[in-house]
Amino acid sequence: MPLVAGIDSSTQSCKVEVRDLDSGETVAIARASHPPTSPPRSEQDPTSWWQALTEAFSQIGSAARDIAAISVGGQQHGLVVLDHEDEPLRPAKLWNDTESAPQSEALVEAIGAGAWAQRVGSVPVASFTITKLAWLAEHEPEIVGRITKVMLPHDYLNLRLTGVHATDRGDASGSGWFDPVTGECADELLALVGGRDDWANLVPTVVGPTDTLGLLTEVAAAAIGVPVGTPVGPGSGDNMAAALGLGLVPGDASLSLGTSGVVYATSAEPTADASGNVAGFADATGAFLPLVCTLNATKVTDTVAGWLGMDHTAFAAAALRAPVGANGARLIPYFDGERTPSLPDATGTFEGLRNDTTPDDLARAAHEGVLRGLLYGLDALEQAGAAVGGRLHLIGGGAKSPAYRQILADLHGAPIRIPDTDETVATGAAVQAAAILGCPFTETARAWALGAGVDIEPSP
Repeated sequence: MPLVAGIDSSTQSCKVEVRDLDSGETVAIARASHPPTSPPRSEQDPTSWWQALTEAFSQIGSAARDIAAISVGGQQHGLVVLDHEDEPLRPAKLWNDTESAPQSEALVEAIGAGAWAQRVGSVPVASFTITKLAWLAEHEPEIVGRITKVMLPHDYLNLRLTGVHATDRGDASGSGWFDPVTGECADELLALVGGRDDWANLVPTVVGPTDTLGLLTEVAAAAIGVPVGTPVGPGSGDNMAAALGLGLVPGDASLSLGTSGVVYATSAEPTADASGNVAGFADATGAFLPLVCTLNATKVTDTVAGWLGMDHTAFAAAALRAPVGANGARLIPYFDGERTPSLPDATGTFEGLRNDTTPDDLARAAHEGVLRGLLYGLDALEQAGAAVGGRLHLIGGGAKSPAYRQILADLHGAPIRIPDTDETVATGAAVQAAAILGCPFTETARAWALGAGVDIEPSP
């Protein structure tokens, strides 16, 4: 039976999911860890991603020989720069590296936030790749002249798989140099980076959502055990792949709780938010994926749980014992600075504490602080023109927490959906792998029953 493989190369690990092309049945799941990182400097060696990918495929066994197509979903925004031998010139600066905050401010000031939003759909913050490129030009000019390729994390894995330097419009739309509406590289914005005048020649070309990016090389095939010449899809950013894995339709939204917090919705029309709160990204199907991202999510609740000496189970139970509003205790959860709003140097703050504030109140306040920021993002999506009146899905590691599940439903005031699959990014990448074999996105979503799950009702 023909199989497809979806890869999720996240900040923490590489996960591979192998599914039956026709039924969507999961045949194998494997994973391998990435090196840990911690902002404000958050970097990883790109070769560690490849090592993790090959390790994950080594766990799949004989099923690898029947894989007919592959696609990669990867962490967005990271900056990878290679030399003439396609070797990384330095560790990749990741999405949650905030050292480029001064460069993001300078880039916005150069032409104004409104001009950025109109040109590429988003106002760059420290997370965006173009700001990291500007940081590199300013702080490490000695390597700038040696750069032959500039790419994002999933592009690097595509290159290792196929030898092709290309990307998709979804991940490209988070770079800061790609216009998701026209499909053009914004050469004039890359010119603002400085350091050299040919940046536009070094970024990857952009291929279509159902195009084959390239074929698996002999070297890559030997490394992962998949047949030589297997087609590899364009891949996409992790959020774009997750939207595919959920089978989202216009009106539905997804809220993801992991290292970062993300809320997004599918949209037939582009958005351009000059406030910078909403990033006007493209999706992986040819449409759009307006998105709001916060730096602080489950790490916040993990940290507060540690302060209180509680494990995950005890901390969740404590949060659920406290009422909505945590008896007045509030947490502004900007422990690692913040992306939305753009406050890279901010810190966290507890407010409303009293002598009768309990550990239960603090646990509830920590969860509510994370979730209220993301529900503010849901409102921002609607204000930017995205339809968000449909079902709200909760995904990511935080979706396993009974406290996050119930408190989100309580604050949202409507049922939320917990999908049956935990691996939405890898699933979405597998959906794209099926698409390059000729299976339409909507038909695959229906055949694989994507988006099915359990609904959590708000408390009375």
